[in-house]
Amino acid sequence: MMRISETVKHLIIINAIMFIGTLTIGQGVLFYDWFAMHFPKSTAFQPWQVVTHMFMHGGGMHLFFNMFALWMFGTPVERALGSKRFLFLYISAGLGAVLLQVGYYYVDFYQAYQGIANLNMDGELLRKIISIDASDGQYIKGEILGQQMEPLLNQYGFDANTINQSNFKALFDMNVIARNTMVGASGCIMGVMAAFGMMNPNAELMLIFLPIPIKAKYFIPGIIILDLISGLTGQSFFSPSNTAYMAHVGGALTGFFIMWYWKKNQFNRNRWY
Repeated sequence: MMRISETVKHLIIINAIMFIGTLTIGQGVLFYDWFAMHFPKSTAFQPWQVVTHMFMHGGGMHLFFNMFALWMFGTPVERALGSKRFLFLYISAGLGAVLLQVGYYYVDFYQAYQGIANLNMDGELLRKIISIDASDGQYIKGEILGQQMEPLLNQYGFDANTINQSNFKALFDMNVIARNTMVGASGCIMGVMAAFGMMNPNAELMLIFLPIPIKAKYFIPGIIILDLISGLTGQSFFSPSNTAYMAHVGGALTGFFIMWYWKKNQFNRNRWY
């Protein structure tokens, strides 16, 4: 069995501690409010979430599979790069992941914003409306949003009668986008996987539910392409439908470009094999 490397071990411990905190402090809500990555237009957003969301997870299986992948791919990558470069790669991939995913959300957000541009709504009022928790179980409901909007509109002296059905749909869509949160180390790990694939292109890998050996130089790009298709179409292949697919793509691309740069400018390529 492969002996775990030091930085990978410490990252797994931090992720486990954060998960325990999520379960035991604030009834599973407080940690998410503080440390999950909220959409920057939301009132719940805080700058530190750009980093802290990488150590948060949505459930036990989410944590297990991410940490298993971190051990499997991270250990050989850390041994090849050293702890400092590995940690730089890991965090950079996480930042690249959040940058692409949030950028993708912004495109949808501003498309929806066009539907209320004629209202000339105060920016602070809009921010509070899109931050309303209009959820009922797993679903966000328009009637709940409308009910909770009413006192805000009155507070800001905004005439609710000027909001037509098209305007309300745009506000609802913006609320759905703004209520999205990101958690998980998946973006970081996709960057590590990209690095592993560049170092070990002929290593044979398998999916748990598809035990057919595939070389890393085909396997890892294939996973990235499927994530890209899922992000653009909403069609889920292997992950839950609420997966931040563009974060996976952003992490993988960041890892690839960092390794490409290091390979070209710093490393003796014989160190990699």
